[in-house]
Amino acid sequence: MRTHVNTELSDPGISLAEQSYRALRDRLVMLDIRPGDPINEDQLSSELGCGRTPIREALKRLTSDRLVAAFPRRGTFATDVNIADLAHISEVRRALEPMAASAAAERATAADRATLTELRDQLDASQGAEDNDALLRMDLGVHRSIYHCVYNPFLEDTLVGYDNLATRIWCVFAPRMAGMAGHVGEHVPLLAAIIDGDAEKAAELASQHVSGFERAIRALI
Repeated sequence: MRTHVNTELSDPGISLAEQSYRALRDRLVMLDIRPGDPINEDQLSSELGCGRTPIREALKRLTSDRLVAAFPRRGTFATDVNIADLAHISEVRRALEPMAASAAAERATAADRATLTELRDQLDASQGAEDNDALLRMDLGVHRSIYHCVYNPFLEDTLVGYDNLATRIWCVFAPRMAGMAGHVGEHVPLLAAIIDGDAEKAAELASQHVSGFERAIRALI
């Protein structure tokens, strides 16, 4: 299992449409494509090295993900980041993140736990780091790796979708946020609980993490 952050088309075992979707999704989530930016299919096709058909299929899915919006006669654009959505996103995540952490603690395979141990060690080593972009990408990858351990594709897709929206909000405020490494570092005990199979503790730590994220953002509004 890998951390699930994809930035280019490099996996021959996955369709070009799926690879295009993942690459564009992560550009939008990390604000490499800025909110409100127009989506140029020809440019993306050239950058990703694929035809326009996979790009168009990816954009349809990204519209459902609320990451892009298509307007008749105007084109397709990256959606705005609306801070008013924070309460709604957090409400869903407070319900689902503890469930996911608990399930991951119970269902993770031996291989999963080995991978999560590597991630925990990487996070531990990143304490005090000041590269917010790298920390955000690490945070995104850790979340997706935990969701993978749930072994419920419907729940995993939902979790990834809401975490993507939350991460976009975080990226907007990251330049003003102090202690980013500390927030990302909260995953160290969470990963440890999942690795140890402690479902109750994992759920509690996941709940605290989501609530802490919302408080940190609101403190900057």
